[in-house]
Parts: sequence; structure tokens; C-alpha cells
Amino acid sequence: MAKVNIKPLADRVLIEPMAAETKTASGLYIPDTAKEKPQQGKVVAVGPGTKDEQVTVKVGDKVLYGKYSGTELKLDGTDYLMMRESDILAII
Repeated sequence: MAKVNIKPLADRVLIEPMAAETKTASGLYIPDTAKEKPQQGKVVAVGPGTKDEQVTVKVGDKVLYGKYSGTELKLDGTDYLMMRESDILAII
């Protein structure tokens, strides 16, 4: 995991999405046009939280999030998602 020069504000979290599945459980390969967006990723950076609530996730956590959650951004050739902590469904 590379060091990122982005510090999220408030309760926002920066996530690096995991690669989408390329093969089904039965061994069939999925073409690029049929792949779904990944719904899990690794937390890369975490904001300080709000005055009312502290952030519960930490850097390095593997998380599940909604399919259309967050804002996509690209930094140094790597794709990231910036989202609020409330958009994260679970820590796995």
C-alpha cells in the first residue's frame, strides 16, 4: 500500500477498491463489459471525524460499501473512492 498525500476531512474515508472478479465460481471468465463494480476495498486514509462522532474505521481495514457509494478519483494512476463513513456497510 503506497503512501497517499490526501487527508480526508471530517468523517470522510479514502478507499482503494479491490479488483473485480474475473472468473465465476464455476470457472467461467467474465468479460470486461459484464463485470460489476467492486463493493469491497481497503481503507487508505481516514478523516478526524466530527465533533459529535469519532471515525470507527482505521487505515488498513477491509470494508464493504454500497455499489454506487462515494466519489471516484484517480491519483498517480490508481483509482480511489472518497466516501462518508456512513456509506460503509461493514468491516470484514
